[in-house]
Amino acid sequence: MKRIIIFASGSGTNAENLIKFFNTRKDVSVVQVLTNNPYAKVIDRCNNLKVSCLSFNRTAFYAENHVLDLLKAINPDIIVLAGFLWKFPTPILDAFENKVINIHPALLPKYGGKGMYGMHVHESVVANKERETGITIHYVNEHYDEGAVIFQSKCEVKSNDSAETVAAKIHELEMRHFPKIVESFLFPNE
Repeated sequence: MKRIIIFASGSGTNAENLIKFFNTRKDVSVVQVLTNNPYAKVIDRCNNLKVSCLSFNRTAFYAENHVLDLLKAINPDIIVLAGFLWKFPTPILDAFENKVINIHPALLPKYGGKGMYGMHVHESVVANKERETGITIHYVNEHYDEGAVIFQSKCEVKSNDSAETVAAKIHELEMRHFPKIVESFLFPNE
C-alpha cells in the first residue's frame, strides 16, 4: 500500500481532490493531512472525508522535530504540499529526499518565492499583462519554489481577465492534473 501525506494551509481544495481521486484505488491512500493553520478549512474537508488531519505549530515543525518524527513513523511514499505556505525544514527534506513535491499556481520560475501564493500570484500575472500562466508541480528543496520542475500546464491570460478569472483557470488546471501527476510519481510504470 502506497502512503500519501498532504500538507495544507488553507481551504484544502487540492487536498480534497487528491483524497477523492485516490479513494478509488486499493493500493494507495492519503493516510494523513497536516496543517499549520488550526482554523484552515482543510480540517473540515478532511473530517467530511474521514481522513485524519492534525494541526501543528512552528515549534513542532522547526525546533522540536515532532512533525519529522510523525513523518518517520508513517514513512510515506510521497509528501505532497497542496497550498502549504511555510518553508520546509532541511531535516525533513533530508529524511525524505526526492519524496516531497509542491504545486504552485504559476509557471515557475516566474511568480515564485516567498509571499507568492494564491491571489498574490494571479494579481501579479494580471498586473504584468502576461499572455499565459499555469501551474508548476515541482520537487521541494530548501528554497521557496526553486526545486526541479516535474510538470507544467499552461493557460491563456486574456486582456480582459481579472485575478479572479485567472484563479478559476488555474484551479481547473490543478484539479485536472495534480492527482494524475501524484499517481505517476507513485506508479511510474503504469
